Amino acid sequence: MIIDLENIARHARTTASGVRHRLVLAVLFVTALLFALPSGTALADALVVTKAMTASTVVEIFIGESEIRVEMEIGVPDLMAFHNLLPDEMRTRMGLEAAPLGDRLATFFGENFVIRADGGPPLPGRVADIEPRRRVPRDELTGEPLPVAEEEGEPVIFVVLSYAFRGRPATLTFHPPTAGGDFPTANIGFITYHLGLPVMDFRYLAAESTLDLDWQDLWFSKFRNRNLWRQYDSPMNVFLYVEPYEVRVEIIARPRDVQAWEDVGVGGLSTIPVTIQDDVKRRVADFFLQNLDFTIDGETIRPELDRVNFLERTLRTSTVISPPRDLDASAATLGVIFLHPMTTYPQEAKVAWNLFPERVERIPGAATDEAGPLRFFLQRDDNVLWWKNFLKNPTVPTLVEVEAPPSIALRSAAYLSWAATFVLGLFVLRNGVAAARKKASWRRFAATGAALVAVAGGTFAVSTSYGITDERVGSIVTALLHNVYRSFDYRDEEVIYDTLDGSVDGDLLAEIYIETQKRLQLASQGGARAKVQELELVEIEAEPEGRGFRATCTWKLAASVGHWGHIHQRRNQYTAELRVEPVGGMWKITSMELIGEERL
Repeated sequence: MIIDLENIARHARTTASGVRHRLVLAVLFVTALLFALPSGTALADALVVTKAMTASTVVEIFIGESEIRVEMEIGVPDLMAFHNLLPDEMRTRMGLEAAPLGDRLATFFGENFVIRADGGPPLPGRVADIEPRRRVPRDELTGEPLPVAEEEGEPVIFVVLSYAFRGRPATLTFHPPTAGGDFPTANIGFITYHLGLPVMDFRYLAAESTLDLDWQDLWFSKFRNRNLWRQYDSPMNVFLYVEPYEVRVEIIARPRDVQAWEDVGVGGLSTIPVTIQDDVKRRVADFFLQNLDFTIDGETIRPELDRVNFLERTLRTSTVISPPRDLDASAATLGVIFLHPMTTYPQEAKVAWNLFPERVERIPGAATDEAGPLRFFLQRDDNVLWWKNFLKNPTVPTLVEVEAPPSIALRSAAYLSWAATFVLGLFVLRNGVAAARKKASWRRFAATGAALVAVAGGTFAVSTSYGITDERVGSIVTALLHNVYRSFDYRDEEVIYDTLDGSVDGDLLAEIYIETQKRLQLASQGGARAKVQELELVEIEAEPEGRGFRATCTWKLAASVGHWGHIHQRRNQYTAELRVEPVGGMWKITSMELIGEERL
């Protein structure tokens, strides 16, 4: 990677004064806005979205057992605020006076980017790494890194700092660079992790901020400034999903919290080994099933257990831990899914929640339908997760009608009409020659000609009614593929097979079932099956073959599945060669060869 440090320095030198002024004003505005907002429940319950992950300087703080590791991406506009870190060569190019590196670093760790433990003196720090590189683009909702070509990001100075501490401090205070006042001179977006667990979402480091550390339970490590809390600030969550053909209750909980109510096999353990994890999962799932207060349209429901998995939780999503590994008993988290199959769309669903861990005052959750999630915060005196059908026209996926193949009678009529057209053509030719030689009347020629026109028109109409064209084949193939994917909206395997049988020949049924299910499953979600939202036929080429046709076609598929408060989306493109034939008076896919598959 080649990054022009001279250009970076020149840009920093020419814009430093103006940027410094603009940043101070921007930070003043942001800070005033943050501290002016009310701190009550309304703010806490709102979905907070910022652009902190796109700030000029992005800082990630990792708090370990004896060290704080700070990773910085310093943007060009903020180089002046961090000038004490920069190499002498770069400082010279920026027009700054020479100063010993040791003195500059002492100033930086003691005055510029300061971290204090328990309100004491600045922690000693060192520069572990510093180099030019490209900025890492981040998801605008979560701030998590996104894949991108190495040469696409803007140039930044990447710095790794290390701050050492002893013991387990109760607090850490972070002080950003300032110009002798209270307001930072850099536009800093930051996130903090305590022993690997994010204690916040991406936010701005707009002022000195203190973090209270809970070494016994990391979920309760929090900044004192409520605006720096994470959205999902509880180790337990409850979600309700209402979808066509099923209603799901999904619970995220730690076995250590469940252990306080029921022995699930983790009492006194510091680690949950792989050997007992299946037993722990079974006990936790049984406990929630016995204590789940779940109603649909006023009827008490005892749902079936769908899945239970240990989860890895990040800011962006929750994924199943696979393969299994020994887990820290204090942080290990389970996801439990219960479902109830439906044949009609319900009008109301409720979960009354009575399980609150000792230190948990509220439990985040959501009730989700096709309109999106409605977020809830369950509390001891307001403990019902409630969904009401406000959808005027809820989408219930249905099968589409597939054009019927031509009947034997129609095909026979076509063959006869072609034969009649040929014979009449011979008569017209003969009568025309005879009339020209005055051996027959022109009336006979006209009559046979009129008959030929009538029969030829009928022949054309009959033939085009089942002729193989790309447009007609496209309509048939799209309908068949639609119905294949719609089959997987159901849960019962027998129902899926019966529905597939309307689009796929029996000899191919098992193969299509296995392959389609495999491609709709999300491995990271423990085998959860995505549901198709949209199918688009991109290209098709067809040719007649026997009584049917063979088609090479390309289609796009958009599918999604909602789990753990997140929507997992997938867009794929497939190319396959299909053979379609009439079977039992219906068009059916009798063979399929996948040629290509592409994740979009």
